[in-house]
Amino acid sequence: MDPTAGNTVLDAARGLSSAEVAERVAAGKTNAYASGSSRSAWNIVRANVFTLFNGIVGACFLVLLLVGRWQDALFGLAAFGNAVIGCFQEFRAKSALDRLALLNAPLARLRRDDAEVSVASGEVVLDDILVLRAGDQVPADAVIVASRALQIDESMLTGESDAVDKGPGDEALSGSIVVAGEGEGRVVKVGADSYANKFADEAKRFSLVRSELRSSIDRVLKWVGWGIGPIGLLVLNAQMMVAGGWVTAVQTGTWEQAVVNTIAALTAMIPLGLVLMTSIAFAVAAAKLASKQVLVNELAAVEGLARVDVICLDKTGTLTAGEIEFDGAHPLTAPPAGWEGALAWYGAARDANATARCLAVPFPAEGPRDVTAYVPFSSARKWSAVSFGDAAPGTWVLGAPEMVFGDAASDASTALGSRVTTLASSGRRTLVLARTDGGMTDESVEAERLPEDAVPVALLTFREQVRSDAAQTLTYFRRQGVGIRIISGDNPRTVAAIAREVGVDVDEGYDARKLPEDDAALADVLETSLVFGRVTPEQKKRMVVALQARGHTVAMTGDGVNDALAIKTADMGIAMNSGSAATKAVARLVLLDGQFSHLPDVVAEGRQVIANIERVSMLFLTKTAYATALAVIFGLLVLEFPFLPRQLSITDGLTIGIPAFFLALLPNTQRYVPGFLKRSLMFAIPAGLVISAALTTYTLGAMALSVPEPELRTGSTIILAIVGIWVLTVLSRPITRFKVLVIGAMFVALVAVFTFPLTTEFFQLVDPGEDAAVLITIVTALTIGAIEIVRFFHRRYVAKALATA
Repeated sequence: MDPTAGNTVLDAARGLSSAEVAERVAAGKTNAYASGSSRSAWNIVRANVFTLFNGIVGACFLVLLLVGRWQDALFGLAAFGNAVIGCFQEFRAKSALDRLALLNAPLARLRRDDAEVSVASGEVVLDDILVLRAGDQVPADAVIVASRALQIDESMLTGESDAVDKGPGDEALSGSIVVAGEGEGRVVKVGADSYANKFADEAKRFSLVRSELRSSIDRVLKWVGWGIGPIGLLVLNAQMMVAGGWVTAVQTGTWEQAVVNTIAALTAMIPLGLVLMTSIAFAVAAAKLASKQVLVNELAAVEGLARVDVICLDKTGTLTAGEIEFDGAHPLTAPPAGWEGALAWYGAARDANATARCLAVPFPAEGPRDVTAYVPFSSARKWSAVSFGDAAPGTWVLGAPEMVFGDAASDASTALGSRVTTLASSGRRTLVLARTDGGMTDESVEAERLPEDAVPVALLTFREQVRSDAAQTLTYFRRQGVGIRIISGDNPRTVAAIAREVGVDVDEGYDARKLPEDDAALADVLETSLVFGRVTPEQKKRMVVALQARGHTVAMTGDGVNDALAIKTADMGIAMNSGSAATKAVARLVLLDGQFSHLPDVVAEGRQVIANIERVSMLFLTKTAYATALAVIFGLLVLEFPFLPRQLSITDGLTIGIPAFFLALLPNTQRYVPGFLKRSLMFAIPAGLVISAALTTYTLGAMALSVPEPELRTGSTIILAIVGIWVLTVLSRPITRFKVLVIGAMFVALVAVFTFPLTTEFFQLVDPGEDAAVLITIVTALTIGAIEIVRFFHRRYVAKALATA
């Protein structure tokens, strides 16, 4: 007997004719789809180059070049570095998004002119008849018109780990995979209208990762931006007045020095180095993580995981390896002869599904069998049957216990039900092998009717392969106070069992089909429930948004296309390298070797970046504070600005920029606490006001002593250099051997700058004179004492803030 008997006969439709295909091609009804870029190159360059601050710095740079003072234009290098690093990281993210593709099958199999042909997937047209066989990817949305044991894996799209039976009238989504059987489908959506391409377009909408460091720095730049215009005019007016007034300055040419002084004041206000240092710290952390098989799609992502307080995990492919494995056979009585051979046949069957194929290893087939009747497995009826006519005749049934034996398989008071419920409660997928002596009739095969008088022979258990490092990593996150939510498209009980296996204390999963539509009610459920099953892709995204609305910083992990939107929406998206191209493209981090155990490394790197940037930000923001205060004070008092731009480059480089580079890369395991900008400003503003008061006092004192302008500028530079070294030392505590080396090297470099003729000539440094030296010493000593007082109260403030966090 033909083993395919009883199945739907495949449609013998001719398919479209050549003329009909040409007509649809002319009408543009093809599957060709040219996806737009996620973000244009011009938009990236414009966002990183044509900014307010780059405009200010660029204009200042150009003015200095025009007046022949290129020596004072060194600050332009920081702006150039910022633009290059910013463009690089966004071009990298753009490249990943532009490679996004859900459809990767190069050829589609079609029926045209009553013949089977293969064409490129882009040449499929509306109403084409797709010929689908195991291993094919569906190239366009279709409706099944004929099938034989057709099963399609939609897990990458829906999250449902089981393959789905497809019969006439059912929908086959583009991007899904045929895993068993064969069939034909009529194309109903092509190109931009298909599910896969719509999903890709949604995922490719560009967005930057949320970064407290970046947003805080942007806030500072915005504040400075509001003030830089009026302060610049105030300073320029003061410098012109010092030069003898606007008319005199223009006539005598002294306006050039007035402009240079104004540029020195303005560029000192902008913490360009802080932006550059943050980008460098991110880049170094990304490089270190790359060596640990963690790909960072966007530099600021290394900060993100350190801020996460809820992590949402997809089960299939994330907590588990996404594969089913045979667990064991549990005979119910003395098994009859041939039971292992029946299992071997099921494991080797041509249309075996993923669960049945697991039987091939423990029960290897010994040769072909005489099959007299066969009903293939269907996920709708959840059983399969085969009759043999050889040395071990009879009919063998393999399927879900409750579908083969009804209530007896779920009643714990029966022998079968007791064993089934015990095994199922452990989270293992359970099937029953049953036998009856007689063979199936043509009528029973055609009606797909269970054989009568079947007797249970053995229970078979299967389990998903849980990743070996999943439990360990989840334990780490729980210890760090990070909440865990397990979200899957699979059965809630199955998800709950896996959750228990990786250490999550939960009795049963929440069926997402019962989730409330109201966002506030949804958030309430998410605060109390930990495990969710039957979750759709749209629900995953809603769940992430609901958690964010409650003030949580959310991470989402996954590997399927169904996870892509949630991963993109989350504050921190993490994809497994085994996942789809769409998921990896929108994720911030990709675990290249699929090992969860790397996530603590990412947390450590993120904490290091945040803690160290908080420390160095106090250096840069202190400079912004005293530069702004000096500009306002000297503008109001109509005093000549006490520095040349090149002289500020000395203190910028040796007391802030270079040491900040080393400090930003030191190991640091300090726990992340929100509010780094406020803590930084609580030191920077008082310290900046102290320094600006000291420099103003020195300038007024030097003017009273009739100290010449070159000597006055040199004295101001000496005070700022020494105080800057002291601020560096204060913020570096506790002092380690390495920090002593860095600070000592900076001090030696400062001494060299003030000593060697080549540097003194370039930076226009001279002997400040005996009278000025005494004033310098007094002012410097008093300023250092005041800085210590500021730091004392700042440390108390920070300790109190961390204690209440």
